[in-house]
Amino acid sequence: MEKIVSKVAGLGVPGLILVVAISATGLAGGAAITTALAAIGPGGMIGGIVTLGVIALLSEGLTEYGFDAIFTGVVKELYKRGENKASILRKIEKYPVSKSLKRKLKEELEKV
Repeated sequence: MEKIVSKVAGLGVPGLILVVAISATGLAGGAAITTALAAIGPGGMIGGIVTLGVIALLSEGLTEYGFDAIFTGVVKELYKRGENKASILRKIEKYPVSKSLKRKLKEELEKV
């Protein structure tokens, strides 16, 4: 059991997601892994693997820079790519984040 836990810990958040998906399938062995990967992402197993890769990148960025910095960077990048401030403000309102973070994002948008 300790070997399994240490290997999953090495995989981090994507590993935990895969373990939960495998346990939710009710299957065992290769069938459980295949079914779990197909369920995780669009496009079958390959999509599941890609989804886990994206999750790994996101979780690495969040741990290194923090949630606020990632969201602030996204807002600035949206503006750089040519979106107007009104459309970005609508997106900020839809974000599932705290009111204080929304306020901070709006302030950053005004500085741009």
